[in-house]
Amino acid sequence: MLRNRTGEAIDDHEYPATTDELIEEYGDHVLELPNGSESVNDVLARLESETFEDSHEARLAIYSAVSRKAIGRVGYSDRDPTPVGSPYAPDAVSF
Repeated sequence: MLRNRTGEAIDDHEYPATTDELIEEYGDHVLELPNGSESVNDVLARLESETFEDSHEARLAIYSAVSRKAIGRVGYSDRDPTPVGSPYAPDAVSF
């Protein structure tokens, strides 16, 4: 997701750094998402102003604030049970 060297730039940034500083420096960088893209400015603008102690905190903030464009298939989970009556359900086993 942090392609076009955005992740590397954030890693190389001098910390601590505020949300506003990261927006000023990298706001025009574009994040490529499964269903579109959005700028670092748009992502970080969703957050309250805070100070990041290191690049790990900054990356987590960006990952947590991306929009629904970052979701592959909305509502899909490979962990949900197969719905009753689904043609894809496994054969019932009796013990």
